[in-house]
Amino acid sequence: MAAITGACISMQCRPRQLNRSLATAGLSLQRSVSLSNQERSFLSFKLRPVPVRLRISCAAKPETVEKVCSIVRKQLALPDDSAVTGESKFAALGADSLDTVEIVMGLEEEFGISVEEESAQSIATVQDAADLIDKLIEKNNA
Repeated sequence: MAAITGACISMQCRPRQLNRSLATAGLSLQRSVSLSNQERSFLSFKLRPVPVRLRISCAAKPETVEKVCSIVRKQLALPDDSAVTGESKFAALGADSLDTVEIVMGLEEEFGISVEEESAQSIATVQDAADLIDKLIEKNNA
């Protein structure tokens, strides 16, 4: 059996399972690693970061997302039963740049916040808007 040890990570596996184990573990060490079998070194290589496939974000409160969905429906004149979720993109809902500006203005009015132009340009989905709103509200309360 080979042992891989680095920083705070220690994992044991058979050489055939090494590639699968490294990918599964999502190691992102940038150090040299040597594998040894009974005190004999037989393989040495460098580990590189594995691309992250998960999007981790600080999710907004569900009630914030629901309010944003409601405002988007209203601003875009969508039916109440239309599928607007946190993952909904404004462009996919039929919003152009003017609609997006109106949505941001509606959000500012509803939540009593002020969104800077730079921040407003980074909003592409309902979830992006809700996350920004919660962040601004938290900042104002601090």
